[in-house]
Amino acid sequence: MSEETTQRSKPSRWRRIFWMLAGALMLTILGKTLIPDLAAVGQERIALIRIEGPILDSQATVRELKQFGEDPLVKAIVLRIDSPGGGVAPSQEIYNAVKRVRKDNHKTIVTSMGTVAASGGYYIAVASDRILANPGSLTGSIGVIMQLANFQELMEKIGIKNTVIKSGRYKDVGSPFRPMSEDEQSYLQAVMDDAHRQFIEAVAEGRSLDIADVEVLADGRIFTGQQAKDVLLVDELGDLQQAIKLAADMSGMKDHPYVIENQKPFSFREILGSRLLGDTSLLPIPTGLNLMYFMAL
Repeated sequence: MSEETTQRSKPSRWRRIFWMLAGALMLTILGKTLIPDLAAVGQERIALIRIEGPILDSQATVRELKQFGEDPLVKAIVLRIDSPGGGVAPSQEIYNAVKRVRKDNHKTIVTSMGTVAASGGYYIAVASDRILANPGSLTGSIGVIMQLANFQELMEKIGIKNTVIKSGRYKDVGSPFRPMSEDEQSYLQAVMDDAHRQFIEAVAEGRSLDIADVEVLADGRIFTGQQAKDVLLVDELGDLQQAIKLAADMSGMKDHPYVIENQKPFSFREILGSRLLGDTSLLPIPTGLNLMYFMAL
């Protein structure tokens, strides 16, 4: 073989070696990904849904509940709640979705409380069949909050005036550019009281308690998991693995349960946000004329 032919064959040989190694790596990755799923084909399973951070939107969680509720292989769902609550409407939408899956799809749903499952997070929890909390979990905070800012004095200092043209007596209620009248405060308080009453009724129904007994606890106070168990706001003390086991037992699964959960899609935005801002779940919820089932931090 000539020297020229030898020189040409060397790159070709290394190229083949490279593609063989790359192929072996891809097969290894695919094997690790697919083999567990293939082994679990046809196996009954428990779905894990995580509700983490402020509850500002319900769509993703409601979609997961619907997906797992309609899956005949999913025998139970565990909600892992680690949230201080959030908006009234999204909390109620998830609450209703949990009840719907239990009633229409006949799924067992168990809640596992993480560090905090308060206010809107607790509202969702009471829709489940059973609630487990760690002894030091923070929960409760049964109440409603609306936080409004007022910039009138600041605007006067810098010489800015605000002009409002409105149709309707309460159209600009809560405006940050003027003081709130007593009549407006009474009006907003009535709105808040109605949302609070809805919370109390949901807890009373979900926990099989008298409304009068819930009212005593519904002053916005928080409880540890141990305290919550003592006043019947949670059923048992236990961690996530115990919640999974309980869900398996309640749904009649005898073998070690196969647990599935949806993975969040990869997002550069979230990575950059977490790098630059830290844990975004600890950022304050935007204030305004919003009803919040939220534990103020």
